[in-house]
Amino acid sequence: MASPPLEGVGPLEPTSAPLDDRRTRISDLSNRKYAIYKPVSAYFDLVRGALGAFVDGEHFFDCVADDIVYEVLYDFPGWPRIIEGRADLMESFRGYGTHIEIHSADHLIKHATDNGRVMVIEYEVHGTILATGVAYNNRFCSIIKIENRRIAHWRDYKDSLAAWNALAPGAR
Repeated sequence: MASPPLEGVGPLEPTSAPLDDRRTRISDLSNRKYAIYKPVSAYFDLVRGALGAFVDGEHFFDCVADDIVYEVLYDFPGWPRIIEGRADLMESFRGYGTHIEIHSADHLIKHATDNGRVMVIEYEVHGTILATGVAYNNRFCSIIKIENRRIAHWRDYKDSLAAWNALAPGAR
């Protein structure tokens, strides 16, 4: 269940279109510019929809500040704990999509705090480990700091056991 709207902030999504329609529209508008990220577009669309009117830009990367700090508080093979800067973040996600394809992202719960300057989103992603064909299903919680209508800081938590089970042969 999403948090109630904050007084004076307004709705997160100023449109009456169903969420699936908005996700499709966002993906279609930025397909050409961000085509290399298609394997993880379901994740980007979920995040962009969750942040709604609090950020500017059509695609996730349009909403990211040039000097973003993106940190993950878990160890994931080949993924740095801290990424600084939009260009490095884009490069890291380019590599991510060569290993994991995300088919869908759902079960979104969002909480706006500090008058929309901080968003907490909980969600799930579902996909495939491309090297093995093993299903990848994981849960995340992301704390997002927004400055000047851009994502300035991202702190991510996930179900590390789910990732381990998908990546380690025979771990189940």
